[in-house]
Amino acid sequence: MATAPAANDNARPSRLGSFLRSPAFGLVLVALLAAAPAAAVLLGQPFWLTMATRVAIFALAALSLSFILGQGGLVSFGHAAPFGIGAYAVLILADLGLTDALVAFPVAFLAGALFSGVTGTVALRTRGVYFIMITLALAQMAFFTFTSLSAYGGDDGMTLWARSTVAGQKWLKNDLTFAYLAIGLLALFLVLGNRVLASRFGRVFRGLKENESRLAALGYDAYPVRLVAYALAGGVAAVAGALLANQTEFVSPAYMAWQRSGDLIVMVVLGGLGPLHGAIVGAAVVLVVEETLSHLTEHWKIIFGPLLILIVLLRGGLIARILGGRRG
Repeated sequence: MATAPAANDNARPSRLGSFLRSPAFGLVLVALLAAAPAAAVLLGQPFWLTMATRVAIFALAALSLSFILGQGGLVSFGHAAPFGIGAYAVLILADLGLTDALVAFPVAFLAGALFSGVTGTVALRTRGVYFIMITLALAQMAFFTFTSLSAYGGDDGMTLWARSTVAGQKWLKNDLTFAYLAIGLLALFLVLGNRVLASRFGRVFRGLKENESRLAALGYDAYPVRLVAYALAGGVAAVAGALLANQTEFVSPAYMAWQRSGDLIVMVVLGGLGPLHGAIVGAAVVLVVEETLSHLTEHWKIIFGPLLILIVLLRGGLIARILGGRRG
């Protein structure tokens, strides 16, 4: 009789951990994020409206990296390249007179997927630190290529005349409408990402991380599976870049610098390398902590660095450790 309560107590964290890793909890996080813009408008706090939009955008970029890093074990240090390419797709199309989001966003996705697909044909033939260094090198090549484009501002970047239209309407000019577009796209790709991972393709992709030799013995070729996943992740990152270009109405090569790739990796690690929605938690924490500490001191990274190291040493990410899950 005395052992029954202990068994129940042990079961509770397990059930909580399962829920925190489930896609349903990801939708809860999106719903909480969706409440923030409306609350910011009601309270007359435009800054928090901007912050919620920024969290949604970077959560989408981090989610795309989590897809290949957390699920496939592909530690890409060049994920900022398709992110920046998506932003430049909006800028270049606007310069050509194509300002509609119904054109710009799909083109951004295709451009990011194409870049990741082409570079992935080389990078995915390597493993470990070699893969990390090649992705970094290819991203830096893209960075310096866009730095040299004087027609689009070169190293200084270039300002967009206005945000993209939707079917000719200037709906995205309204910050609240734009915020819900970003959150809506985050929700869409979160659901699609989980559906892909639950499919046969997704199970094979995740299985390659655990035991590539066994899957090879079953007749699965790792290279094309990883290449498709890598290209899809690049396309989603490019959509996030297109959103950021519209929010700031500015595009710069700095969007694809290696530091931005590092930021995305930090967001994924903080949220945990398990469920895709961990990226939402990681992005929110990094951006809010960055904004808070930067108001205290210009050397805020000295404070943020040890905090990051502490969380990494705990292992499992914030979802696993702070909210009670057992695995990241």
